[in-house]
This record gives sequence, structure tokens and C-alpha cells, in this order.
Amino acid sequence: MDNVSLTELFRAFGRIGVLSFGGPAAQISLMHNEIVDRHRWLSEDQFLKALSFCMLLPGPEAMQLATYVGWRLRGVTGGLLAGVLFVLPGAAVIFALAFGYALYGDLPLVHAIFAGIQATVVVIVLQALWKLAKKALRGRASWILAALAFIALFFLSTPFPFIVVAAAIFGFWFSKGSDDAVVASVHGRPRTLQTVAIWGALWFAPIVVLWALNQAFLFQIALFFSHLAVVTFGGAYAVLAYMTQAVVDTHGWLTTPEMIDALGLAETTPGPLILVTQFVGFLAGFAEGGVALAVAAASLTLWVTFVPCFLWIFAGAPYVEALLSRPKLKGALDAISASVVGVILNLPLWVGLHALFTEVGDGRFGPDVTLSSISIMNAVLIIIAAVLVFALRMPLILAIAGMGTFGACLWVVGFFV
Repeated sequence: MDNVSLTELFRAFGRIGVLSFGGPAAQISLMHNEIVDRHRWLSEDQFLKALSFCMLLPGPEAMQLATYVGWRLRGVTGGLLAGVLFVLPGAAVIFALAFGYALYGDLPLVHAIFAGIQATVVVIVLQALWKLAKKALRGRASWILAALAFIALFFLSTPFPFIVVAAAIFGFWFSKGSDDAVVASVHGRPRTLQTVAIWGALWFAPIVVLWALNQAFLFQIALFFSHLAVVTFGGAYAVLAYMTQAVVDTHGWLTTPEMIDALGLAETTPGPLILVTQFVGFLAGFAEGGVALAVAAASLTLWVTFVPCFLWIFAGAPYVEALLSRPKLKGALDAISASVVGVILNLPLWVGLHALFTEVGDGRFGPDVTLSSISIMNAVLIIIAAVLVFALRMPLILAIAGMGTFGACLWVVGFFV
């Protein structure tokens, strides 16, 4: 629709970017209301096909959906405008929160506040897991895939990319139907190789420069989060299960409580949850070299997290109809979705164990927990958070704010020291 002006796009996606709290489901619902119901820029069928396409891709599906809609309405310029506006408000908030956390995170009162937030994070991830499981697990095979994925990651420490690839191969191989009879339909006149070359160069340019300048820490940051950008199938919660363990155990950039706090703060901001990578980059840079390096690491993390999203959309968008009509591809996607349920289950267990017990080590098959180190106070906080989210159905932002306030009150009366 060439009659949609860039000014109209700016207003619509500026509003979406500022109000996009509550995770992918709430963000997609907000976008549907703005794009389909209010402005009628896309039909219901076009919107759903666009969403299905974005779910095929690695990366945050809501941000990529915004980029696709902008591209469909105003080409590459519209896609850039929509994608950047969706991310920018949340990124600005994360910068402010990360800066405050880096400076004041060691205060006892702040520790008490985040004890309440950490308890809520456990419950929020369980809620997200439950919602995803109801959609993704529809038969015996999908339940088996989810169980195998959980065992592989939690007990055997199998790399997350291997799990995704194995699930995709299984789904592709055993799916019913054939792709041979599919007739490809292409939107517009795509310049795929040119698009891949341009956005690939933009993606890897800072990585090459950092390597040439021998900036070892920033180079390592760029490589790690570029790797995440390629394997983030199944939404942010799936990759967070993998990222959390890698950031804490493999690289040692953050401690376990800091990583849980990062997840909690990311839940309170607008924009995609994957902005938690920016928070991680900031804290890692701050610990390595102070504020300047923190800002550089966070900015670099943003770049290598979201530039690939534009590459996937601009290169693949013209082929949406052709891709979605292939049974084998759909089978691979369904298998990945099932395995992701098992992967995500690792996250609340990992977070929950570290929240409940003060002594959690690395065993031969999964975490090694000292049962006598249980924190009764943290257990009570998790139960209260569960009541707020599951029983009272309190909005996530209010639940996080309420539990943080409750933690502060407990500190005031002497329960936290």
C-alpha cells in the first residue's frame, strides 16, 4: 500500500513501540489492533501469514513482524522505520535501568527488591511455558520431542543449536506431504543476493573491525550474541535458557543473581524480551572496564542482535507465500516448536533452583543442589508471586512491581539484611 505515508507509519509504530509491554503475545495483539483493525493496512489473512513467516525465523517474532509490515507497506525504508521504532523505546529504558543497576545494585535495599522480582521471574517463565505447551504439544511425538530436548539440555548439557537442528531434521523427514508440487509465488522483484550481501556486511563489519583492532572482550561479545541471533528459534524464552547458562557458567560475565535480575528488568520494559541481551552486554562491559566499555558492549549487543532480523525479513519477505505452502517446512517448524517447550523448561528450573537454594553447583548430570541450603524466604516469595500471576491473574508488570515493593517492605522490617 504505497498510499501509506512514512509519517503515518511513524505515528503507528511509535505508539506500538512505547506501549509494547507484556511479551510477544501482548505485542502482537497490539500490532493487530493497530494495523488490521484500526488502519486496515493489512487483511486478517495477510497479517496471520506474516506472523507465521516470522515464526519460521530466528529472532524476536514481534519485532520481525513489525519490520515485515513496514516493508509490505513502504519497502525497505518502511521496514527499517517500523523495526527501529519497535525496539528503540525499550532499548532506551534498558540503558537507564542497566546504568542504575550497575551503580546501585549492591545496596541491601536493592537486593531485597530484586529478591521479590526474581521470585516473579520464575512464575512468569512458567506461565509462558504453559501457554506455549498448549499450542505446541498436540500429539505423542511432540511430547516426546519436548522431553528429549529437556533431557538433552538440562542433564546432558547438549548445545542448544544441535537440539534445534536435530528437531528440524526430524520434523522435515517425518512430515506428511511433499514440497514437489508447491508452486512458488514471489512478491515484487526481490534482489535476494544483493540484500544478503548488504545486510551481511552491516552485521559483520563491527566484528571485523574489533578483530583488526585486537579488542578481545568486545570481539567475544560480538561473536557470542551473533551466534545467538542465528539460533533463537522459538522466541526469547528458548534462547534465554541457553544464554543464561552460557553467560554465567561458560563466560563468567554475570553472576547467577545478576542474570535473574536482568530477566526481571527486561520483563518490565516495552519492546522485545530479547533486549535482555543489551542488559547483559552492559553489565559485562561495566565489570570489565567501567561505564564507557559498558555502553560500547551494550550498543554492540544491540547491533548484532537486531541487524540480523532485518536481514532475515528483507531477504525472505518476498517469498512468504511460497515458504508457507511447503508441508516439509511446516513439519520442521512444528518439531522445533515442540522441542523448544523442553528447552524453555530448563529456564524456570535453573532460575528456581538458584532462587530457592544458596548452594547450587555443577554436577555430572545437571545441577548439584545442597538441599539444606534452601531459603524459606525465597520459597515464600515464589508462592506469593504464583498466587498473584496464576490465581489473581495480575498483569505481569504490576506483579513485578508489587513483588519488588514487597521485598523492599520486608527489608524495612528486618527480614532482609
